[in-house]
This record gives sequence, C-alpha cells and structure tokens, in this order.
Amino acid sequence: MTGQNAKGLTAALIVAAGRGSRAKRDDLDAPKQYVPLNGAPVLGHCLRPFLLSPKIDFILTAIHEDDLETYQEVITNLSCAAGARLLPPVFGGATRQQTVHAGLQRLRDLSLQKVLIHDGARPFLTESLLRDVIDELDHCPAVLPCVAVADTLKRGTDGQVVATVDRAGLWRAQTPQGFHFSVIEEAHQRAVDEERQDFTDDASLLEWTGTDVRIVQGFEDNIKITTAEDFTRGERILQGQVNIRMGNGFDVHEFEPGDEVILCGVRVPYSQKLKGHSDADVGLHALTDAIYGALGAGDIGQHFPPSDPQWKGVSSDVFLKHAVDLAQGQGFVVGNVDVTLICQAPKIGPHVAAMKATVAALLGIDDSQVGIKATTTEGLGFTGRGEGIAALASAVLVGGKA
Repeated sequence: MTGQNAKGLTAALIVAAGRGSRAKRDDLDAPKQYVPLNGAPVLGHCLRPFLLSPKIDFILTAIHEDDLETYQEVITNLSCAAGARLLPPVFGGATRQQTVHAGLQRLRDLSLQKVLIHDGARPFLTESLLRDVIDELDHCPAVLPCVAVADTLKRGTDGQVVATVDRAGLWRAQTPQGFHFSVIEEAHQRAVDEERQDFTDDASLLEWTGTDVRIVQGFEDNIKITTAEDFTRGERILQGQVNIRMGNGFDVHEFEPGDEVILCGVRVPYSQKLKGHSDADVGLHALTDAIYGALGAGDIGQHFPPSDPQWKGVSSDVFLKHAVDLAQGQGFVVGNVDVTLICQAPKIGPHVAAMKATVAALLGIDDSQVGIKATTTEGLGFTGRGEGIAALASAVLVGGKA
C-alpha cells in the first residue's frame, strides 16, 4: 500500500448517505453530493484528494442504498486510478452518527492505525490540509481542522437581538477529522451501547468520552455544500483552485532489421523495427517526457538511465505509468494529451483507435482526452528517407492548490 509505514495504515471514510434537502436546486432532483459542481459531481471532488494522496491506503464511501447506481457513475468518471484502495461502498444509517458507525465497522478488519472522516458534501479539501491532519495524529489521538470565528456573534429571540456573544476561543469545525482508529471505534460503540444518538460530528463524540482533541488550522474555502447558494460560491472556489501545467516531449528512434514497430503501446506490422534500449516506443517516450516536463521532473533518461541493464527491452508503459504516478503524487491528474508521429511509413491511420484506447487506459482517462495523429515530412530529412520515426507530444496536467 502506498501509505504503509512504521506508523501503520490510514483510511479515509467519506460520509455521503444524506439526502441534502436544504441544498435542493430547482433544475436538479438529486442529493447534493451528486449534483454537478464545475463539471463534476460534488462527491467526485470530495474523493479525488484522497485518491491522489500517497498517505491514504484505503478509501470507503458510506452512501444511501438508493444511490448505488449513481455512486458507481461517479467512480467510473473519476479520471485517476484508484485500484484496490477504493473499497466497495457501505450503506449508511438514518443519522450521520449511524452512518459513520457502519463505516467504522466495515473498516475494523484492516488493521488501521488512523482514519480520516470527511463530509461527502465538502468538496474543497487540499492536499496540504489532508497531510496536516494525518501528520498531527502522530502526536495525539484526535485532530479537528478549524477556522477561528471572525464575525461578531449575536444571540437572538423572536427576531430580536438579546445579547452579543464573546467570540474569543470560538472555532468553526471542518473535516476531515482525524482519529486513531481504535479510539474513534470504541467511542462510537460506547455511544451505541449507551443509546446516545445526538452527536453531530465525531469530534464532539470524542469530547463526550473525555478524549483530547487537537485543533489544526483549516481554511475558509473548505466549506460544506449546505444550501443552493453554496453551489454558486463553490463554482468560484473551484475555478480559483485550478492549477494547470503543460509539458512537451520529443523523441527519435532509428530503424533496424525486424518485423514490427511498437507505437503508443500498439504493435504495428512492418518490415523493420525501432532500435532502442527499451522497446523503443517513440510515441510513449515523447508522451512520458511531456508529463515529466509539465512537472519540471527531467526526462526518461534521468529516471530510467539507458546504461542500466534492468531497463533493456522493457515495455515503455512502465515509464509512462511512473510519470503518471509522479503527477498524481503531486495532486495532478491528466487533462488531455496529444501525440504526433512523424514518419513516411508504416501507415498509422488504421491503428489510431487502438493507440488512443491503449494510451487512455494507461493514463486512466477517457479516449476522448487523447489525440494521436501522424504526418510525413514530404520526403525530407531522416524520416522522409525512411531511416526512423520521430514523435512530438504535449500533455496538460490539472490539479488543485498544494
């Protein structure tokens, strides 16, 4: 597991079983966690930071049983590889407290040390806050991200102000709230045994048991979608968080005797093959360098030196997957890629669909986000003389604030 270390395993529990009646929009009849926000469902935005974080070993989503099909659509459309880290969802209960308890019961056999519990309608989490909560759990059993109350507070009755409330020491609680797994599981079980069902968040349940809860600094934009107006604010927040990187890659390989070439992961029959230390897939090499370039992370030669015999004859998808993993580790996903193959022969057109599908699968994106085309040099230069193939690639990475 990516986040496994001497300190144990960490899971994220996303609470998304609510119906969200206060956030209903006239144009959409769906719980708020499934309503589109800046082109993707709110829940998709919530899940992405956990899927991308190398500190998270397992992700479990607690959903309403009526939402299973909709939830599966959200997962299918997430353009990042979740693998076995994303567990099958658990069905929640009638209250948030019951839903969290159901999730903890599902996670209890995973030998976890830490668990982060996050609202499925709080789609603006950053990698830095996620990291702060996890790291602080090395020093205490419970962590609560908060923002200090800045506004003057009034107490009112029947529409009239009756008092001003001292705001000193007051904080607004956020998620993800982090816990040592054994501590929060025992607290929830105690609440069940004592028939206490009045806790609105998990930190308050820990307070009830007398467990210390440490505050870490949250941030103003980490709001929960609660009303229809929050969607408008959310659009503005997400637009301000977008971080776009672009990189280019170029590669050349000469021909040598053989019977096929490998281009963008597809074997193309031909009277020669491409010469190289690996499988000489000039298309994937250029694309890999484009992703490295977008990250400012050098090129293939730096990460996979041709002088190292372990890379002799290796499939180039190893290089591409490494570049993608590096991008995801920094909080980026692939937005789109474009590859141009430059050669007189072989004919590329009949193989473009297969190449697009192969590259899309390797990147974890839809093939509509992959462009592959070919051109000649009208008989000019080494490609025009049929001495080899060149490739030019571009990649766009999209991520949030670090």
